Amino acid sequence: MININSYRVGVGILLFNEKKKIFVGKRIDFKSEAWQMPQGGITKGEKLKDAAYRELYEETGIKKAKIIFESKKWYKYSIPKYIKKKLWKGKYLGQKQKWFLMKFKGDEKKDINLNIHKAEFCDWKWVNIEDLEKIIVPFKKKMYKEIVKEFKNKIKKIT
Repeated sequence: MININSYRVGVGILLFNEKKKIFVGKRIDFKSEAWQMPQGGITKGEKLKDAAYRELYEETGIKKAKIIFESKKWYKYSIPKYIKKKLWKGKYLGQKQKWFLMKFKGDEKKDINLNIHKAEFCDWKWVNIEDLEKIIVPFKKKMYKEIVKEFKNKIKKIT
């Protein structure tokens, strides 16, 4: 059994727009066609919601977003061995994350900028929630399926 403390604690953001499409970014540091939603670690003493807004801004430049819902549970994924040494100097087996459903309130031409902080994404796009599983990095698919299951009906109900 793996000790949960060997997982990095973080947040993830399922950001949707007026058309109820989901924001995904293509990682700059892996040569892959896989995409992911914004996510990242929590700094010591930081509140979960503050970490979600910070990570969203650092990875996308987006400040105009509103939290609609926080996941009921923590989700986790393990990273493959071939990536482990590249990420977090091999310290963690993966991430344990609290996910936030957020609505984008800005103008995508003005309010999305992948180069605000140290760039993590080289490209971005909006996708249908049903298509997330097809384009996501393989080792996160199971977690993404669970997140979509929890958030999908919440998005449908929002006008």
